[in-house]
Amino acid sequence: MYYYTYAYLRTDKTPYYIGKGKGKRLYDKSRKGVKPPKDKSRIILLKQNLTEEEAFKHEIYMIAVFGRKDLGTGILHNRTNGGDGSSGWIATPELRKRMSEYRKGKKLKPLSKETKQKLREINLGKKHNEEAKAKMSASHKGKKRKPHSTKTKKQLSLLKQGIFDGNKNPMFGKTHNKETKLKMSEKAKSRSRVRYSKLYEFVSPNGEKIIEFTTIFDFCSKNNLRHDCMNKVLHGKRKSHKGWTVSIES
Repeated sequence: MYYYTYAYLRTDKTPYYIGKGKGKRLYDKSRKGVKPPKDKSRIILLKQNLTEEEAFKHEIYMIAVFGRKDLGTGILHNRTNGGDGSSGWIATPELRKRMSEYRKGKKLKPLSKETKQKLREINLGKKHNEEAKAKMSASHKGKKRKPHSTKTKKQLSLLKQGIFDGNKNPMFGKTHNKETKLKMSEKAKSRSRVRYSKLYEFVSPNGEKIIEFTTIFDFCSKNNLRHDCMNKVLHGKRKSHKGWTVSIES
């Protein structure tokens, strides 16, 4: 899967966060720190179809362009200079053990100050001292950077001016026809079936056992049953529905 870089925009269209990811990362609300805006039109893709290395480099570049609020260099809420995500990070044996115990519901001992500091550095990123910054600056001098395309330069210019809007999208002001909408709907349903399907054991009114990898909704649709009632049977809220019972096959 390819990577991309993205930005979260304020209502005035200026960016407040730059990130890198893949899949649905840019819409993830569960992570700690900066949250995506509720208005999805203020979530924009900057560059797509990148390798992870290219995505890291572009993330670093964009954060450098707009600057960080915590360092007093710009307008972004990013807490690192980019290029330092969790990709490739391996948990220590001690941390793996604690994560395992946490999942099992065991009461954990408080973390030591040293461990807390290490976790902060992992999550927030270390700030480089002046000597390290000087070395990094020296290593980058004289290196040729791949120039942006004319299209990318125009997008960056608009973004910096705070006038980047949806009319640059090829589908802006357009709607899909009924046939395309139907195809998109079927594709979404197919993905949903795969995601939520489980191995269930159904028992019919005459005692016949049916073991099937499906969803409650699909099984009920085929057998003229109410899926909400079968869900109650599954979770022990009622004994049966029209004589049917269901359980998850272990």
